[in-house]
Amino acid sequence: MRTPAAETDFFVGTYEGTITFSDDERTITDEDGRVTVTKVGDSYSFIFGSGIPDITGVKFQSDGDNTYVSIGEGVTGIRVTASSLNMLVTNDRGTWTADCTR
Repeated sequence: MRTPAAETDFFVGTYEGTITFSDDERTITDEDGRVTVTKVGDSYSFIFGSGIPDITGVKFQSDGDNTYVSIGEGVTGIRVTASSLNMLVTNDRGTWTADCTR
């Protein structure tokens, strides 16, 4: 199985599962959540449903066979394959988690 968009400049895919977000004002949890992953060029965006803020402008590097991990300040903690998305991102905007498949 190929990792999403590993060799292409454009990709759109939707992962489903448990997603959460929390900041100083709120906590959002959706056990039937969706995250749409888009890639344009070498930049990925994670578009959440359920009122969760999006994460954009993420870069990735290979981490073994068909697995990619996020790199860059404030966005580390994202691991994506063709069939799964796992996330634990904490930065000054809040904390996102995702345990999703497609």
